[in-house]
Amino acid sequence: MRSMGRTYRSAHTTRRLLLLLLLLGDALVVLLTSLAGFAQHGELMTAGAGRVAATAVPFTLAWLLTALWLGCFDLDRMARLSYLWRVPAAAVLAAPLGAVLRGLWLQAPVLPIFAVVMAAVLGAAMLAWRVLAARLLRFSIPAAG
Repeated sequence: MRSMGRTYRSAHTTRRLLLLLLLLGDALVVLLTSLAGFAQHGELMTAGAGRVAATAVPFTLAWLLTALWLGCFDLDRMARLSYLWRVPAAAVLAAPLGAVLRGLWLQAPVLPIFAVVMAAVLGAAMLAWRVLAARLLRFSIPAAG
């Protein structure tokens, strides 16, 4: 009985760690996407941390909300490649929300084209990361219970 309890705790701890790594990876993808946008506009070297945060933080929050809603953090399903359609769908939903949150943060108008471009770039970047994560998770996810 004692070893079953340890096995459950160990599996539970491993799952929590994998979820944390997934969340950190997602946040890193949003940050890199934001930095790529500044670089594309020739502003990477002149943009301060505050300006980068004004893009990365709202889009990270929007991504987390929409990804949670669409079930993108379900480790048992995420390891299946057929489940990955939810990732670009979450990015498409997150982009307008992130653009509005960014506009509120900066007290600036929201440009629809910015949301469209961010949906495409974030969707592609997040999908690439999640495909890699799914491949890694296929070998790392312990049984749920």
